[in-house]
Amino acid sequence: MTTLQQAVVGFSWDTAVDLSKKENRARLSSSAITGLLRIAEHWKLRDDDTRVLLGGMSSGSFYALKNRAIKTLDEDQLTRISLLIGIYKALNILYSQKLADAWIALPNTNPMFGGDSPLNYFKKGGIPALLRVRQLLDARRGGR
Repeated sequence: MTTLQQAVVGFSWDTAVDLSKKENRARLSSSAITGLLRIAEHWKLRDDDTRVLLGGMSSGSFYALKNRAIKTLDEDQLTRISLLIGIYKALNILYSQKLADAWIALPNTNPMFGGDSPLNYFKKGGIPALLRVRQLLDARRGGR
């Protein structure tokens, strides 16, 4: 990566971003929140479901976040949003936009979901469930 690319992105690609540093979380939070709210809109998520996907954020904090109050997300929230963005991207590569947006709420026959929707699987399983679905979709994208 060139110095110019690094300056534009703000991070080196050869190492993971250190989310334990508040300045990194502050720099990423605004974009992460915007991305999450757009995904929630595409997926037609209820606010309660979006709050659960964020790890159980309170209603007051969530509505402040929706109203663009400046907020620095914690490591857990940024990790969850990162996984959701990856899932969203993979779904839009694999399926039409209509199916990609509906997939999250549809009953799924994959044994991982046990006939339930991916959304309910996420709500019960937290970050490990998000990771597992991200891996599943990435494997499908790779033809496995």
